[in-house]
Amino acid sequence: MSVLPTDDETKAYDKWVKIDKMERCYILTARANLLQHQHQSINTSYDMLESLKEMFGEKNRVAKQTSMKALLITKMVEEIFVGKYVLKMMSLLNKLEILGMVFDKESQVEMVPQTLPDSF
Repeated sequence: MSVLPTDDETKAYDKWVKIDKMERCYILTARANLLQHQHQSINTSYDMLESLKEMFGEKNRVAKQTSMKALLITKMVEEIFVGKYVLKMMSLLNKLEILGMVFDKESQVEMVPQTLPDSF
C-alpha cells in the first residue's frame, strides 16, 4: 500500500524544485560558456556543485597559479601578428575565468596593451 504525500509535503517539494531551478540558473550564469554547456544536463544544483568540486578541487589552486603566471609573463615579440597574440591573451584570460578568476572587461582590455612591445 503506497502512502500519498500530504499537501504540506507536496508544497515543500514544489518549493524545493523551484529554488533548485533558480540555483541551477545562478550556477550556469556564473560559469563560462564551456562549463555551462557541460552542466546543462545536470538535474540539481547539488549535483552541479559536486561536479564542479570534482573538476576543480585542489588542483584548481595550482592551475590558477600556473595560468596567472603565464598571463603575467606573456609579452608579445616583434615577429608575431597582433591578432594571433591577442587571441593568445584572450585564451589565457578565458582559462583563468573558467578556473574562477574573473577580470572585468575594462581590466582585460587594459591588460593587453600593457604586454605589447614598446615599438608597437
